[in-house]
Amino acid sequence: GFTTQQSEVIVSALVKIMNTNLDMIYKDMVTKVQQEIALQQVMSHIAGVKKDMIILEKSEFSALRSENEKIKLELQQIKKQVTDEITKVRADNKLNLNLEKSRVKELHAQQDRALTQTDRKIDTEVADLKTMLESHKLDNIKYLAGSVFTCLTVALGFYRLWI
Repeated sequence: GFTTQQSEVIVSALVKIMNTNLDMIYKDMVTKVQQEIALQQVMSHIAGVKKDMIILEKSEFSALRSENEKIKLELQQIKKQVTDEITKVRADNKLNLNLEKSRVKELHAQQDRALTQTDRKIDTEVADLKTMLESHKLDNIKYLAGSVFTCLTVALGFYRLWI
């Protein structure tokens, strides 16, 4: 329902619009060469990041290694201190134990001396008592013999007198 002139104007406007749209699309599109260049740039950026990451990783590892070495040194120092303290405590304990042993030996020696003195006193007293008993025994035998001889003499005197 259009006139020829109207149809031509509409078609030419549509062609212009289509051409403009195609030009816009072509401007947004990338050629294969441009795409390869962009890909190479991205790859070089990735390679740079990888290198940076490796450098950071190595620096982190070296930092960790140095920190690990510091910790090892501290641990060795602490271990040495603990060993020294243990040695001191053992030495103190040995000294205390030896002191106590010598005190106990001295106490035993004193007890043995006191026991020996007591035994000597007892032995002396027993010997004195035995001597005294023997002395009394001899005295009793003397008195008994004297009494027997006196009785015998008296009896013999009576016997002579009667006979």
